[in-house]
Amino acid sequence: MDKKNTTIGVLLLIAALASMYLSQKYAPPAPAQPAPELVRSTGPNQAEASAVAAAQPTSPSDATIGAAKDVGEPHYETLANDYIEVSLVDLGGAVSKVALKKYDAKKDKPGVPYVINQPGSNASPALAFVDNPGLDHYTRYVLVSRTATEVVYRTVLGNRLEVTRRYTLAPGKGDARHDPYELRHETTFRNLTDAEQRLGSKDRPIVLNVGTATPMNAQDYGLKLTAGYSTGGSQKFLARSKLEASSGFFGLGAHGPVPEISQEAPIVWAAVGNQFFTTIFTPDTPASGFVTHLIRLSLALPGAKYNADGITADVRFDLPPLPAQAAAKLAGSFYAGPKEYTRLSNTEVFKNDQDAVMQFGMYVFALCAKILLTLMTWVHSLMPNLSGAWGFAIIITTLILKIVFLPLTLTASKSAKRMQKIQPEMQAVREKYKDNPQKMQTETMELFKKHKVNPMGGCLPILITIPFFIGFYQMLQSTAELRFQSFLWAQDLSAADTITQIFGLPLNIMPLLMGVTSVIQMRLTPQPTTDNMQAKMFKFMPYFFILICYNYSCALAIYWTIGNIFTIGQQLIINRMKDTVDTPVPAVPLRGGRPVKNVTPSKKKG
Repeated sequence: MDKKNTTIGVLLLIAALASMYLSQKYAPPAPAQPAPELVRSTGPNQAEASAVAAAQPTSPSDATIGAAKDVGEPHYETLANDYIEVSLVDLGGAVSKVALKKYDAKKDKPGVPYVINQPGSNASPALAFVDNPGLDHYTRYVLVSRTATEVVYRTVLGNRLEVTRRYTLAPGKGDARHDPYELRHETTFRNLTDAEQRLGSKDRPIVLNVGTATPMNAQDYGLKLTAGYSTGGSQKFLARSKLEASSGFFGLGAHGPVPEISQEAPIVWAAVGNQFFTTIFTPDTPASGFVTHLIRLSLALPGAKYNADGITADVRFDLPPLPAQAAAKLAGSFYAGPKEYTRLSNTEVFKNDQDAVMQFGMYVFALCAKILLTLMTWVHSLMPNLSGAWGFAIIITTLILKIVFLPLTLTASKSAKRMQKIQPEMQAVREKYKDNPQKMQTETMELFKKHKVNPMGGCLPILITIPFFIGFYQMLQSTAELRFQSFLWAQDLSAADTITQIFGLPLNIMPLLMGVTSVIQMRLTPQPTTDNMQAKMFKFMPYFFILICYNYSCALAIYWTIGNIFTIGQQLIINRMKDTVDTPVPAVPLRGGRPVKNVTPSKKKG
């Protein structure tokens, strides 16, 4: 009966996993639904348009600034250093896009940089004002000055308010206080009248766009498209799935598209990002609110099924009224670059836990992820700049961890070996006291004490390994350093190592090696149980994990495989070692379920 139940349970588990995988892969597309409109004003009202035209007579589009389709051609200015090239646009006086010089857009096209906040995404330029007629991403600014490191724009609204926007980029590789991916921004509002001017309120606050995140490629499901913020004490992130229509899990939790999600909180910094890249705006004075929008992309990726939508976000500022002839400043730092933990955790530059955009998960897992990533990055820094260096860094990091935890795993392995030896005696106790659970527990504990066996000793390595395994998985989800890094036959350590397709299914080698080494390790490791069901489940676990991890990053499979190989060698040594603790094999129940007295003769002295 145990064998039958085990077989049925395993088959049902496999069927459930296959059903979930196939239903996701071959599910028909959701019924066409209109994408939620990203509400933005189309331009200043007629009175303000006339005032802007009067204040900026040199602009070629002054006569048509009142309508979005007639604002005229935008004009661009560029700021660049060794890491990024920032394109600024005079419509909105904001950041049109940021090209990352150190990161390629595609592996097969080296030298073509990845672009953050691409202008074809239908969104506002980053740091543009939105939802304020007359002061939005259609407002035309005049270029006031331009140097190699700074661009200044200016506009005047209705002869009453002067708005100056200044952008400064650290040259070269930055310095101790300025990250090269960080752009300094300042907006100065100057009241040109003798009356008080309202800049923003709870009814109509000043709203600033943080940026727009798009899927990485045509195969990107968008699971890592998120927008989030920090209040200084905690962080909160919203996934794109919270905004888009969903059929739920077998109908549970189904919902339609959500135009926006708004939250009121003191915003210390706000961010928008995808799997490997992010924009972070850190205002000098905290904002009062955060708004996340779903946005339909105009730059469709060929063959893409899941990347029709991007995600964008705004921060709101409740600025006090501006006295007559007075000026007020809204300033902050704008980071547009990779999710590099070693960079974002630099407290000299980022002082408000901006490294939380890595989203490593719960505290224990996040701590393990940070330890692993710091260790792996340090190991890589010591290696020569050769192909596959990051793969070898993962291997060395895994070996360092295994060596550090070796005393614990040796103790646990010995405990498991002793536990296996006393299984017959434990079975005898169970048979003898099967009608008296309390007595059975007492006798079992006495048995453990007699043979110096720790019943939890065999579980310790697993309990230690799980947080590091989950931390490693979380780390790989957003570590930009591993993107496009090859190792052996794997072309990208941050993706599955697919070498070919068989009947439309990918053939990934690393997860298969992980499974083979797991099976070998399982066979060599003493099983601290005689329960048939538990033993079969232990044997099935390697195959279960192959299914779970088959399409995950191959770096995770490398980490697990190397750990298995180390453990196999360790277990071979342990199995040959003699146990110093005497654990004689007791009588076993052979006749009618009753224990047979131990008749093994004692050793003669002398």
